[in-house]
Amino acid sequence: MTALRKPAPAFERTVLVVPSIHCAGCMSKIERGLGARLGVASARVNLSARTVAVEHDASLDAHDLVRALAELGYEAQARRDELAPRLSAARPLLAPLAVAGFAAMNVMLLSVSVWSGAEGSTRDMFHWISAGIGVPAIAFAGRPFFKSAWQAVRHGRTNMDVPISLGVLIATGLSLYETVRHGEHAWFDGALMLLTFLLFMGLLVLLLLYVYKARLLEAVTR
Repeated sequence: MTALRKPAPAFERTVLVVPSIHCAGCMSKIERGLGARLGVASARVNLSARTVAVEHDASLDAHDLVRALAELGYEAQARRDELAPRLSAARPLLAPLAVAGFAAMNVMLLSVSVWSGAEGSTRDMFHWISAGIGVPAIAFAGRPFFKSAWQAVRHGRTNMDVPISLGVLIATGLSLYETVRHGEHAWFDGALMLLTFLLFMGLLVLLLLYVYKARLLEAVTR
């Protein structure tokens, strides 16, 4: 006798846009977090498109998945049209990178003057100018990291952006403190250089992913 096979359950597919995805750690956290939920068969993150495709049963809908991602520390929304243009993952990083790089170069020039032996009121003036350039630039360029870190902490979780944000904020706060009390050292240049490096590496990762996908597609279509 031929055993009767139980029909495989039918799963629905929902694609969610998650703008705050920007690293492999985010991918792993989302895929493991969603995959562990009851009713979810699989979750696959597309880093370059900043989306996650979820295979799930009919008991879940897009709102349930959005809430699940919010519990993981990520804001999301359902993508209505599977063929809609994808959100560029690189575009949100371009302006912060430009601001951080430009500010870092200017603050570094001022820091060289301090390192060369500027003292007294001259050193204080350089520190205040560095603060005037550095604080707004850090606030703007650090937004991708600050926002991701806040979302994680607000839901009782952590990610790699939490220590990055803490390091940048502590360096900036100590620099302001030293500037106000006429201290010898400030670290606005270090905070800006760290943001510049991290933003540049994020863009480089996205570029490598794009090249890899293009090569893979070329190999498959041959």
